[in-house]
Amino acid sequence: MSTAAAVARAREALMTSDVRPDEDGAVTPSGRQRPPGDRVALRGDLRAALPDATAAVTVTVLVFALLWARMESGASDTVAVMPFMDDPGTYWMYLLSQAFGWSALLWAWGTVMLGLLLSGPRPARLPVSRQVLERWHRTTSLTTMALMFAHALMFAAELVRYETKADWAERVWAAFADTFVPGWYDSGTGRVAIPIGQGALYLAVPLGLLFYVRHRIGANTWRRLHRFVIVVYVLSVWHTLLYGTNVWYGEWPRTVLWLLQLPVALLLLLRLLRPARRAERLGPPGGGAARPGWWARAAGRVAVAAVVVGLVAVAVSGRDGGRDRPTHPPATAPHAQETD
Repeated sequence: MSTAAAVARAREALMTSDVRPDEDGAVTPSGRQRPPGDRVALRGDLRAALPDATAAVTVTVLVFALLWARMESGASDTVAVMPFMDDPGTYWMYLLSQAFGWSALLWAWGTVMLGLLLSGPRPARLPVSRQVLERWHRTTSLTTMALMFAHALMFAAELVRYETKADWAERVWAAFADTFVPGWYDSGTGRVAIPIGQGALYLAVPLGLLFYVRHRIGANTWRRLHRFVIVVYVLSVWHTLLYGTNVWYGEWPRTVLWLLQLPVALLLLLRLLRPARRAERLGPPGGGAARPGWWARAAGRVAVAAVVVGLVAVAVSGRDGGRDRPTHPPATAPHAQETD
């Protein structure tokens, strides 16, 4: 058989064989059973996430040390908001909760930036291969989930320590409910800010882990659900702006937090305007059933463009929603504590 005939026969066999593309674009024969890769992939990513998690813990320790030093020096914005928290030795769990929260937000920013970079227009040059970027995206996502949970857990631990008027069982239950049950916390700004943070946590975990069962739910379903990760990030930033005492006042830390959202919004807008997948491109409006979907996609692009304009306006005007620093400190404590 000639070489040309062999190539033609091989091409015909490939075109008529029963094959299907997997989630990453590779072709897998349907007659061959795919190995149960969800556990293997998750286990492998957990091992690969160890250096990333180590870096996150290091950053958390550094942030904790900074918050401790600022509280000891009297320069802490947390103490300016809540003067009774002027002793880092007593409120170290609250400081650790703050440190985990800031690390979680930083890692969430990084994993969202990686995700938008991977799902948007392909850059001409990348510092590393696409496979490495995808692994970084997955490992930073796992680290972010762990940091978010640690942030909430240390907040609950501080509530257990603080509520000295009740017995241990009641204190643990009240701290758990205030931290993890939506709508339970009923004090001040936390009535809104804490449910928003809970929403971010409860969306982050399933959306982050769906990757490892994508072969069961289907690639298209996974892609549709994975887009809501940006909602997790928006809720996290919103929670921080509402409840983060370190960015409570309308000063430079809050402005920097706003400015960090500009590259995220710009990458998201670029991702929507120039999607990598042809099916997601916004062509001319069609008729019939396709018209509502076209208008929804167009409205999404307009909304993100408005967010970009809004972020620039915040940076230029300095009106970032921060509170004015009070001339006189607020009340010392929510209630008097019992002492041993």
